Amino acid sequence: MPRIPLEDNFNDVIAKAQRGLRLDDAELARRAGISPSRLQMLQSGTFDEATARAVAPVLRLGAGPLVALGCKAWYPERIMPPRGFAMFNTPYEDMTVNSYLVWDPRTRLAAAFDTGATCEPMLGAIETEKLAVRYLFLTHTHEDHVADTARLVATTGAEIFSSEREPFPGGKIFRENQTFHLDSIAIKTLLTCGHSPGQTTYFVTGLAWPLAICGDSMFASSMGGGLVSYEEQYRNNVEKIFTLPRDTVIAPGHGPLTTLAQEKKHNPFFARSGFGGPPKT
Repeated sequence: MPRIPLEDNFNDVIAKAQRGLRLDDAELARRAGISPSRLQMLQSGTFDEATARAVAPVLRLGAGPLVALGCKAWYPERIMPPRGFAMFNTPYEDMTVNSYLVWDPRTRLAAAFDTGATCEPMLGAIETEKLAVRYLFLTHTHEDHVADTARLVATTGAEIFSSEREPFPGGKIFRENQTFHLDSIAIKTLLTCGHSPGQTTYFVTGLAWPLAICGDSMFASSMGGGLVSYEEQYRNNVEKIFTLPRDTVIAPGHGPLTTLAQEKKHNPFFARSGFGGPPKT
């Protein structure tokens, strides 16, 4: 698979933090001690390190990781997938979206996670690996992640599951901390809402490394926009994803695979001592 671009640029990260903290441009510039014109240049995508370092603490972002993102100086180390795992990246309008397969290598029992814009590549892998797909787990129900659900279910007979907070037509629901099994594979549901009402991270064990399929909860060097609640999305990420084992592979809804250890060092939202979180507004 070709190198997948990071989901967010430095100015996307700044915009998400600014919206989440409900800071208008004038207030952000005032607190950062910069002119409105310097802020506008940064917001437009013209990177300036001094300006980025000035706004970072106001936005509760790690200055070093934000600068590295602006300088294009970091990208997650390549992760070699183990047996029983496959990632698919499909184009949707002006972006790409990820979907995943996990299976028990002995029994070939499998689960799909989202469909992306099209499940065509996933169906090819299912046929090649001779998999029996028992479940289709939805991280959330935004269109780019579920666009080809009907075809995947019709072809494989998989049962659709999503959070009780975000039911999907024709699907079943689960509660947080419910665990599903594919023989040696265990899949635990973690409610990491904030981007959507029932945004779920699936913590998978039984592969060569622990895996968190997290949809739009977070991305390599960024996090999902808090469309429902920025504070809730941030808190859930810290309490439920960042407490997983450090070697956990993060499989996001957009962008490349990463690891929890790397995100603790390189994600501007979280690479700060204490994970203090965004201030209440």
